Amino acid sequence: MINILEKQFDKLAKKIKEKSSALLKGLGAYLKRLLFPLYFFPIKLITYTAYYLIKSLVKFVFAIIGLVFETIIFPFKSLKDFLKSIFIFGIFIYLVASLFVIGDYLRTQYGWYGKFLCSIGTRNTIQNSVVRVVGGYSEGTGFFIAPDKVITNFHVIADEPSPKIIFPDGNFVTPIKITGNKEVDLAVLSTEKQYANLVLPLPDKIEFREDNPLMAAGYPLGTGLTGKATLLKGRFIDFRKSKKMPIGYIQTDISLVKGMSGGPLTDQCGQVVGINTMGLAGLSLFINGEQAKTLAPGFTDQGITKIAVDPSVSPEEAVKAFYTYLKARRMEDGFKLLSREYLQKTNFEEWTSRFTDILDVDVIKSEKFENTKDTAFVKFSTKNWVDGEAEMHFYGGTWKTTKEDGVYKMLKSKIKEVENPGWDWFYE
Repeated sequence: MINILEKQFDKLAKKIKEKSSALLKGLGAYLKRLLFPLYFFPIKLITYTAYYLIKSLVKFVFAIIGLVFETIIFPFKSLKDFLKSIFIFGIFIYLVASLFVIGDYLRTQYGWYGKFLCSIGTRNTIQNSVVRVVGGYSEGTGFFIAPDKVITNFHVIADEPSPKIIFPDGNFVTPIKITGNKEVDLAVLSTEKQYANLVLPLPDKIEFREDNPLMAAGYPLGTGLTGKATLLKGRFIDFRKSKKMPIGYIQTDISLVKGMSGGPLTDQCGQVVGINTMGLAGLSLFINGEQAKTLAPGFTDQGITKIAVDPSVSPEEAVKAFYTYLKARRMEDGFKLLSREYLQKTNFEEWTSRFTDILDVDVIKSEKFENTKDTAFVKFSTKNWVDGEAEMHFYGGTWKTTKEDGVYKMLKSKIKEVENPGWDWFYE
């Protein structure tokens, strides 16, 4: 049995060797005819190439014609072939229709086919860039248009001298400068540090196709709703501008919610096109981002509420100044209002560590305590940022002061927290 297999293998090897030898001889002869004589080689190369190209093209054309012919006559060969043809034709129609459906889906969901891939990761990028803007009287949303500048709506920071910028990671800072324009409802908050990785720049030019998909980002209900920024999807409806409007608007079918004011309106690629400003059910207006970019450099601090306190007037004014500095995170100024006796039991680092989570302080009342000349009665509330949530605390009591260097300074306090105060506590 083994001998038979060996003989068969030898025969097969011999045949392969003979065919390989013949193929190599043929290839050698062909190359010899092509290369020699050398002065004919360029002409032969061109003519041989053209010959085989035309020959292949002719074969391909005849093959296509044959295929078309076979396709036409195939259904008429038999009933079985006819049924097969109907089935194949149905599948073909289905595939073509599917392509149209996919194309229409890409157009309606992404606005344009070229923007299909750019939407990948857009949601995370926006959610990790949009910030909260929180003050004592209002809350909203903002985003960095430059490494040290956050834009938001003016009404978010109106009457608020020291709003806080809360980052997605839970940290917060107080802006060192606020400028704005009340007429166009925009304000810019400048930060001490720069955050280049959070910038969502305003556009130089806006171009939309019909029903272009858009996304509005923000924090609905402000600090009352924890977690990441919310993204609401909708479609572009039209541009709105009139002589009575101080700035142009973009109309969409997105329903903005209170707290989202000042957030970005972006296309599906995450490019900012507008700024959230006002909304009704099913209809919202967004400030035109192109015009906002033009106007923002000219904003001033006119109309911006500023801190105006004078701790040299009286003990009650000194106490008001003390808590106002805490509100504004002007910790150095607040520390300077501590008396020399008070400073014997603390230092700047220890004292400031007590207030690291305070977003806002609202002085409800600061008045002279009974018939004293050096003591003030005070009621105030604090808004604290704890584990991604805002907590309200209420306090009341007295501060005894002492006058040093012409200024009333904090000497001794009897302040207690008030649990769940009734409405009368705020007015009595």
